Amino acid sequence: MVTFGSDFRHRLLSAIVLVAAALATAYAGGAVFSAFWTIAGIAVLWEWGDIARLENRRTWLAVGTVALVAGAVILNLYDYHLALTAVMLGAAACAFCVPRQSGFAVAGVLVAGAAALPIVALRGEGTLGLVAVLYLCAVVWATDIFAYLVGRSVGGPKLWPRISPNKTRSGAIGGTVAGVLAGLVVAFVAGLPSLLPLAALGLVLSIASQVGDLAESAIKRHLGVKDAGRLIPGHGGLLDRLDGFAAASLAALLVVELRGGASAAAGLLLW
Repeated sequence: MVTFGSDFRHRLLSAIVLVAAALATAYAGGAVFSAFWTIAGIAVLWEWGDIARLENRRTWLAVGTVALVAGAVILNLYDYHLALTAVMLGAAACAFCVPRQSGFAVAGVLVAGAAALPIVALRGEGTLGLVAVLYLCAVVWATDIFAYLVGRSVGGPKLWPRISPNKTRSGAIGGTVAGVLAGLVVAFVAGLPSLLPLAALGLVLSIASQVGDLAESAIKRHLGVKDAGRLIPGHGGLLDRLDGFAAASLAALLVVELRGGASAAAGLLLW
């Protein structure tokens, strides 16, 4: 039997609100979708500054925010290559804002950029961009949900107890299988060809999302914090929700780079 934590109701309600907002803006696309994820990236940036206890935080946050907004504008006007370049230049500038903590200063901007921009690049224009977003969301969300459910119900050996004592190997496997299947359901309903490569892609993205989750857990443990923030009831901070999503989005964009295509969505989905 699955046993839920005392905060499960808050987690569920918060998740429903977040999912509804993400899907509504994905359907709208364009400037609405870009603004939604840019704001999310700025929130992640804010949380990173708090958990890393950065010095000269206001200046760092201002420079990082300008980099994210510039990246979003460039992405909508040109392409994601220039947008990512703008974010990386902003991250480099942030190193000078906080010289004694330059590594965390740079990393924070890059993490926020990863949370905000790749998903906007995949959305692009048209129906295929919407399908790409739904496919990625399905893989990441199913991975997260079923890793929790299977881990709670099956238990067993821990995945990496020193970093994340609550995660189990059974949960990781269950989440991966669910993520692949969820992605295939979206691909099948959308009428995409070549489902076998998309199953392999779902496997890669699911693993990437779990690696991102573990990486954030390692950073928080190193910094001595439990949650990235308190923005989302039952979930902690936005960074706690977008760690795996950012990693999977970056992995998806890497696939696009390796394959090419008429658009980012085509490079991801058309095999």
